[in-house]
Amino acid sequence: MEFSVVLDTCVLYPAHLRDTLLRLAERGLFRPLWSEDILDELRRNLIESEIPAASVDRLLGEMRRAFPDAIVTGYAGLIGAMVCDPRDRHVLAAAVRADAGAIVTFNTSDFPDNALDEYQVEIIHPDDFLLDELDLTSRSVLDELGDQAKANRREPRSLSSLLDALEVAGVPRFADEIRRRI
Repeated sequence: MEFSVVLDTCVLYPAHLRDTLLRLAERGLFRPLWSEDILDELRRNLIESEIPAASVDRLLGEMRRAFPDAIVTGYAGLIGAMVCDPRDRHVLAAAVRADAGAIVTFNTSDFPDNALDEYQVEIIHPDDFLLDELDLTSRSVLDELGDQAKANRREPRSLSSLLDALEVAGVPRFADEIRRRI
């Protein structure tokens, strides 16, 4: 079975990072998980950034169709027992409920070690997560990044410009390592 990870809202928000993560998941490199709370937060944040609600709803519908088994349910009763940042308790509760191996998030400090002590959930920055995926399946990752750049109708339409966009999106070490390998 694939390694299951909860993708926090903050890693789903940047379009190119979201696309990279979901494309790698489509290749079967890991199993993405999220909750309705995560998707609701993503929807609010994207609409607040002036993306039309219809476009956001279309995106979320595509995510649900592409990954029908990604949605985690039945975690609400666990939220109160979580001792991480109150705004992220739903994320940890979903990860615990789904028996996820990790949460991929930029907000690593919101999940202190004492919040994780009794659970087998690792907190991973997306830069580290993508570097791990690259180490484990470098050919698949490199091929998918090339495919991603080619599939874009607007910039970034080259691998070089995609890596620039990923660097800006918060995964600069991953982008640098890809540049080093190509």
